[in-house]
Amino acid sequence: MSADPLHTLDHAGPIVTLQGHLLATQASIPGATGTLSWILSALSISAKIIANKVRCARLQDVLGEAGADNVQGEQQQKLDVISNAVLLRLLGQREGVAIVASEENEEPVIIRDDPTGERRYCVLFDPLDGSSNLDVCAPVGTIFSILRHDRRAKDGQASLLQPGSQQVASGYVLYGSSTVFVLTVGNGVDMFVLDPAVGAFMLVQRGIRTPAASKSYSLNEGNRRTFPEGYQKYLDWAQERGYSSRYIGSMVADVHRILLKGGVFMYPPTKKAPAGKLRLMYEANPMAMLIEQAGGEALVAPGQRILDVQPTDIHQRTPVILGSAEEVDHVAAQLA
Repeated sequence: MSADPLHTLDHAGPIVTLQGHLLATQASIPGATGTLSWILSALSISAKIIANKVRCARLQDVLGEAGADNVQGEQQQKLDVISNAVLLRLLGQREGVAIVASEENEEPVIIRDDPTGERRYCVLFDPLDGSSNLDVCAPVGTIFSILRHDRRAKDGQASLLQPGSQQVASGYVLYGSSTVFVLTVGNGVDMFVLDPAVGAFMLVQRGIRTPAASKSYSLNEGNRRTFPEGYQKYLDWAQERGYSSRYIGSMVADVHRILLKGGVFMYPPTKKAPAGKLRLMYEANPMAMLIEQAGGEALVAPGQRILDVQPTDIHQRTPVILGSAEEVDHVAAQLA
């Protein structure tokens, strides 16, 4: 009697790919056209290409600086440029995309006329978060946010300037020991891992809930003396209670740990960056949506949700406090 070929697969439980998951979700929504699924498919293909580039970066001599600054005034890494080009190309081929905006580009780079209303979505992304970590093989990632295209807006930027609460989907891809695709379309958070033998992202966890409390925090304590007093008070409070510090220096990696293990991630304002350093639309909004969908909280300051902020510029920066609900509340109490 021949063995069932499915028994040779290493996956525990039902075998569900990202594509299959998207199609099943689409079928459950009356009137769904598949346009959003098609865009998410482009993001998953981009992730596979970028994952391969990251894995082979040293072999292909694409580590290090590219020799130019991005719109943020930061030195671009070679893989920033490559990842940005991959995402722009793949998303640009999806007819449902009206506008694409990247952290690496000053202006939206793909804007199509939309007389029929068929191009329904705007996609914003940070192509390779934490790219300065590549030289030492630390985890990096891609962050994305999807909004509905506002055809009434006077121009591309105006269509993008929506609060994070208007996102229809967000997620990230973590390039580490595994390539992990984490996604929300507004009904919970699901996680997929790339199986290189199959060439597909496989569902490994559905409906992720971040723990309500966990005695750990994540921020760059090297800048402590430049933090506002409330953050310094919080650090004193946490250390007196035996909290652990866990900081990688890649937002995707730090938030991924907090999503699964709990704790609080902070990027405070500093004397050098009084408005905060992280980008509202490329980093804070998509991560805030994910964390809230997993039962956590995401704030700019006490009583102010990240997702309620009305952006005035696509490269706007913001302070960030997000993670387990109880831990975010502890930070807010010290800031109040």
